[in-house]
Amino acid sequence: MAPSILIPRILLGTVVCTAILFPSVYDPLLSSFYNFLYHSSFYRFSGFETLETVFCYAFIETLYTIKFVENPHLRLDVRTKSDVDPKASISNPKRPRMRRPSRRKLEILTYIAPLLALDFTLIKKYAGVPVAAIRQSGGYEPFVMDTNDSISSSFLLPTVHNFSPTSPLQLWRALPQEAPSSRRLVLELALSFFIYDTLFFLAHLAFHRIPILARFHQPHHRHAEMNPQVTNQLSITERLSLVLLANFSLNIIKCHVLTRTAFVPIFVYLLVEIHSGLNLEWGYDKLLPFGLGAGARKHAKHHREGRSEYEPFFGWWDRGLELLEHHVGSR
Repeated sequence: MAPSILIPRILLGTVVCTAILFPSVYDPLLSSFYNFLYHSSFYRFSGFETLETVFCYAFIETLYTIKFVENPHLRLDVRTKSDVDPKASISNPKRPRMRRPSRRKLEILTYIAPLLALDFTLIKKYAGVPVAAIRQSGGYEPFVMDTNDSISSSFLLPTVHNFSPTSPLQLWRALPQEAPSSRRLVLELALSFFIYDTLFFLAHLAFHRIPILARFHQPHHRHAEMNPQVTNQLSITERLSLVLLANFSLNIIKCHVLTRTAFVPIFVYLLVEIHSGLNLEWGYDKLLPFGLGAGARKHAKHHREGRSEYEPFFGWWDRGLELLEHHVGSR
């Protein structure tokens, strides 16, 4: 392990462990921060998480793209045949075709439009929010005796907004009044990423192994050298499945809304990093101990070969699949 990795690994481990073991250290800060968000109209806006995702992606992908362009020696997926200029040196290979932000307006629109449509149609349901408040945010009366007018309080069953002249769209979301503890926040984040990683591994495997699904995944592999812009090179079907799986992973364990807010930038960062095509000194796969992280190198291998490394962030399910296929093949 490189000495430069030891310090950030210790710092990260210290923050995570103390947040779980000694939540009283962090809870006053979390409470103050959440109180600020709770009283923010923008945070209560139904499209907040969609806009947060777009802003995080624009910022993080830009940083990685600059890193990619300015550091050719860090690129780990340089193609050696027709995709690379024969006159280019190994230390300064030809850059893959990349699009300017001004030419990505359609990409932004196709990402944001279906998600905002869902935001303005479906009621937001979060743990710690009374059903009456959820109903009211969705244009329903807080309490009714008629069971035909009842709505499900389940976090997994969608409920359509009660459209009316006074409430034409689902514009606001009801939020819990209390902030989560740092212990709850960290544990919910860890569990939601574990669930997402598992579900996407299965979905990704299906996208590659089931022919009828493969055509929806093909646009993601139509590129030359791996680079940060490949992250969002997705069909609408795959993009929605990615977002809905992330949402399910948070809903199934009834995450606090602040956990969801923290989930988004970490999620976007991990997605961009595994598609960055960069061998970074502080890559998350190097920060995590015991080789738990998959990282950019393994994901670049997946994009090259398409026969392994289906798991997005970690590596245990891929290792399990290899062992299973080896066992079946040796029988």
